[in-house]
Amino acid sequence: MPTTPRDRARAQTMEEITRLGREHLAVHGAAGLSLRAVARDLGLVSSAVYRYVKSRDDLLTLLVVDAYTELGDQVDAAVAVVDRADHGGRFRALARAVREWALREPAGYALLFGSPVPGYDAPADQTTGPGTRVVTALVRIFDDAHRAGVLSPPGAAGLPADLSADVHRIREEMGLAMPEEVIATGVLVWAALFGVVNFEAFGQYGPHTFSAPDQLFEHHLTVLEAAIGLG
Repeated sequence: MPTTPRDRARAQTMEEITRLGREHLAVHGAAGLSLRAVARDLGLVSSAVYRYVKSRDDLLTLLVVDAYTELGDQVDAAVAVVDRADHGGRFRALARAVREWALREPAGYALLFGSPVPGYDAPADQTTGPGTRVVTALVRIFDDAHRAGVLSPPGAAGLPADLSADVHRIREEMGLAMPEEVIATGVLVWAALFGVVNFEAFGQYGPHTFSAPDQLFEHHLTVLEAAIGLG
């Protein structure tokens, strides 16, 4: 927390830059984001705003971290109110929180999961932690269910050698109890969850195909629960 008047003023300015950046992102998209335009709306000359954000890429990184953090906070809050023994309920709470945030914040969701911004490479040291919060929470739900003996995924063949090595590394790094084949299936569930959210958020179903997209989403969750063995 800022402790001096100068620190508080800087924190307030950064909050304003983030707020205006989100507004510009919603209007112009990531590719059209301009630090000069944000500075103008903030009432600062360009040279002054550079004391806070050095470039357009730094502004994009600020918005990426802000979006990942907001999404992660919403997911954590949704999962936290579900009984820890209700593994299916926790999965559905996580999935619904992702969808709700995506539909409420389409510009932020597009920044995170849409087309890459030309010329921008998100710095891993700043974005990996916030960016992996949701998938980490998802994996923990599945691993908790496995440890509780209530995860019964359909039988799966052994993994090819290279994939097995990759999944084994993930298993060791995260301290998971799930077998490698189950972790690989969890990756499918993760990809499918964001895939169906992407289709809805980006209008890929078409405007008149489904009259009740919430019901379609719930059906998808039932299928994904069965795929990982939560059904």
